[in-house]
Amino acid sequence: MNETSPIFRMLLPLRWSDLDAFNHVNNARYLTFLEQARIEWFESIGEPWVTEDFAPVVASATLNFKRPIEYPSKVFVELFTDRLGTRSVVIGHRIVDEDGRLYCDGNVVAVWIDRRSGRSTDLPDCVRRAAGKLLAQP
Repeated sequence: MNETSPIFRMLLPLRWSDLDAFNHVNNARYLTFLEQARIEWFESIGEPWVTEDFAPVVASATLNFKRPIEYPSKVFVELFTDRLGTRSVVIGHRIVDEDGRLYCDGNVVAVWIDRRSGRSTDLPDCVRRAAGKLLAQP
């Protein structure tokens, strides 16, 4: 990700229940953190990104763990668009601290489906516009 690329940034409040026996965040929690950031980003669009007719599903998730997050810590989830397709968007993610120290990076492929047929469908226009604003620049 280019440091000048636009991002969606969310403060990640850590909870005691996120920790494992070693006093750092359990690696399974990272997926939950990333999901919460995506939902907050989608909600910030201000238009319906999920309806009775269509909804996003995660087709794949890649997480590269760089260092453990110890408690207490002030960390952020950053999202950006790696690739924008017709029926899917590759959402890049990073979990960092206030100084930019990297804990995790990777991406999620989100595909919109027709809820009746279960088949992929075109991205909602509002998601396409929002993802375009976060498109990583080369």
